[in-house]
Amino acid sequence: MIEATAEQRAIADAIRDLCAGFGDDYWRRLDETGDYPEEFVKLLTELGWLAVLIPEQYGGGGQGLAEAAVVLEEIHRSGANANACHAQMYTMGTVLRHGSDEQKRRYLPEIAAGRLRLQAFAITEPDAGSDTTQLRTTAVRDGDHYVVNGQKTFISRVAQSDLMLLLARTAPFDPAERTAGLSVFLVDLHDVGDAVTWQRIPMMFNHHTYQVFFTDLRIPASARIGEEGRGFRYILDGWNAERCLIASEAIGDGRFFVERGARYASERVVFGRSVGANQGVQFPLARAHAAVQAAALMRSQAVSLFDSGLPCGAEANMAKLLGSEAASQAANAALYAYGGNGFATEYAIERKYRESKLFEIAPVNNNLVLAFVGERVLGMPRSY
Repeated sequence: MIEATAEQRAIADAIRDLCAGFGDDYWRRLDETGDYPEEFVKLLTELGWLAVLIPEQYGGGGQGLAEAAVVLEEIHRSGANANACHAQMYTMGTVLRHGSDEQKRRYLPEIAAGRLRLQAFAITEPDAGSDTTQLRTTAVRDGDHYVVNGQKTFISRVAQSDLMLLLARTAPFDPAERTAGLSVFLVDLHDVGDAVTWQRIPMMFNHHTYQVFFTDLRIPASARIGEEGRGFRYILDGWNAERCLIASEAIGDGRFFVERGARYASERVVFGRSVGANQGVQFPLARAHAAVQAAALMRSQAVSLFDSGLPCGAEANMAKLLGSEAASQAANAALYAYGGNGFATEYAIERKYRESKLFEIAPVNNNLVLAFVGERVLGMPRSY
């Protein structure tokens, strides 16, 4: 594995100490009630961990994707879950790279200080999931405003956000140029009135995800990020960072399962010896550990390329693929090691098992990652 710097090791230690104050009981209670981890997110924010990618001139940490990856991996390794706040990191690419100077001056210091939360990322629609080019939510220019109408689904943290990154159609779909005609907006949710409503979607884990409805929402033209019609490219520009960060969360989950599983298997005595002495328990955990380590290497390579300003699309996508698969493999190995206790809420394995399954589906389905690798890396015909 690429050697961590002293600063990255210090970050990992700090996050580990922070998460120690939010143990299994805390997350189990939230899982039962469906509440938002307000105390956890507040402390992460106050200590500056959600602002690591924001430049120092705007009050952030001014660090790279490698440091952000450490934060998210360690959160998940501890048994916690970063889905309540991770979007504030991976949406930064769109704002930092394509936002105007005025947008950066206005919003970034407030986000860094925790006075505003940018956690809602509104792209997916009922009839436009993986194929983003088919989205139907419209933003029609009306003088110095846009009027937004449409519906989004599986949009996380809307009720807990102050700002929303919204992708909408500003020109009709053109089959000859599929990605054109989409624009991205930074929407202030304090100023939407009844024009934006939402309804929470019940999930198999405590994920604050909503359907969102836009009815004649008027937003100033100054809320648009970059040029009209180029929003898909701006969003795409941030997806490599998103892939790397999601991979880091999956890797953290993988380490959680392997470490918990190995410890339990070593301590649990059946028929006069620890169950970890049985190859049927030991070998799946060992194999899962190898898979997690391999995924971490690919993630490290992708992050290194990203922070160096080099192309990393293939590496970022493969890191997400390998990380999510390694987490799933480790989850199964831990569940087998725990046996019946793995299904008991007391041990946190079943909760993390449910949470980790998300990474195989979102924010991009692993089949689409394979399609990307097949076409863009291996030069094979387009498969969809």
